[in-house]
Amino acid sequence: MEEKKEKHLLQNEFSFYFVKKATDRSQDDYESRVKHICTFNTVEDFWGFYSHLVRPNDIQGGGDYLLFRSGIKPLWEDKENINGGKWILRLKKQLASRFFEDMILGLIGEQFEVEDKEICGIALSVRQNEDILSIWNKTSQNNQTNNQIRQDIFKILSIPEHTIIEYKAHREALRDKSSFRNTSVAPISIKNDKFNRRQNNMKKSDTKSQRNKPKETKQNN
Repeated sequence: MEEKKEKHLLQNEFSFYFVKKATDRSQDDYESRVKHICTFNTVEDFWGFYSHLVRPNDIQGGGDYLLFRSGIKPLWEDKENINGGKWILRLKKQLASRFFEDMILGLIGEQFEVEDKEICGIALSVRQNEDILSIWNKTSQNNQTNNQIRQDIFKILSIPEHTIIEYKAHREALRDKSSFRNTSVAPISIKNDKFNRRQNNMKKSDTKSQRNKPKETKQNN
């Protein structure tokens, strides 16, 4: 009898969804079009599912792939999402499959250097002229956390440091009823950020040295 191999648990459980693109106004209810595909919490179960998944480049007619931590609905209004937002990367056609796979592995492999569960999920929206990769996070107002997420995205995807990415808070999306319009454009240079921090630290160090330098005293002749 063949011995059953022990599976390797992921740090968190995840659920995968597909949303078929609306073809008419009668399908405007987004939530009703969100279809759960599977839930997994081991490396083996993930690859067993993913190996049969139609790749984004091969999706006909458009739609969205969504991968979220279990217990979080892929909706702006969900209590884990409402105070957050999403980073947006617009992709030329035929790039989506590779970038989406890299980001999936980054998410389930916990490669984001922020607090556990700060990253709620990711989405890949297949459109006619471009594909859009989104990374959803829990807190939109924490600049330090958002800057770290932004740097992690560049590292996980290995994209050029001057690539432009965008951000939009979910409350703004609810207000204007749009996912990808009226975004904030956020160019970043990771190396320059590190260089600037190093330069600032050097300036602070020089200033401190000047303050601590003994004052010269004049002697009367």
